[in-house]
Amino acid sequence: MNKFKYAIAAALLAGATCAQAAIPAAKIQAMLAKPALMCGRFDQTKQLAGMKKPLASEGRFCVIAGKGVLWRTLKPFPSTLRLTRDEIVNYQGDRVAMRLDAKTEPTVRMINNVLFSLLSGDLGQLDTLFDGDGTVDVNSWSVALKPRQAALEKAIGTIKLDGGAYVKSIVMSEGSGDRTTIVFSDIKTGEGAMSKEEAALF
Repeated sequence: MNKFKYAIAAALLAGATCAQAAIPAAKIQAMLAKPALMCGRFDQTKQLAGMKKPLASEGRFCVIAGKGVLWRTLKPFPSTLRLTRDEIVNYQGDRVAMRLDAKTEPTVRMINNVLFSLLSGDLGQLDTLFDGDGTVDVNSWSVALKPRQAALEKAIGTIKLDGGAYVKSIVMSEGSGDRTTIVFSDIKTGEGAMSKEEAALF
């Protein structure tokens, strides 16, 4: 399930956020860049309840509007996750380690609904899935989201986002006390943002 969280995190970078009365969605969307293709670096730490030392990983992500999300963990263990509207595929090297079909897996369908709502800016869909609160300054904004559905909250927990033209960080907190923090950097847009290897996966 953690891999779903990572994909949602990458999707949030595409330039859309939740429309709730307490969230100044129009102001935030006006600040956000909305590139057709965007890639960058992520640094992730997961603090497990009861453990002093967090688990750390790093890698690259790519978001392609209308196609999906690629989330490549490079360290400590290489792994690639590709999400499209119809499926979620996890690669270990060139081998498919997991494939989940959105047509038959209810959780996958729910996660993909969130993912593609974020990618397309479908604020009406997000409004049915999240309660939220947010603030906007001159060059930055902050949003806190809480899933309305118990199954979605169990899958991804509550979400806090901070950003400007792009999402800068995401913190996902689970009811168990586990907390995942993802920081994004080195964001590039346009055709040169994606490597040939990454493009081949789409």
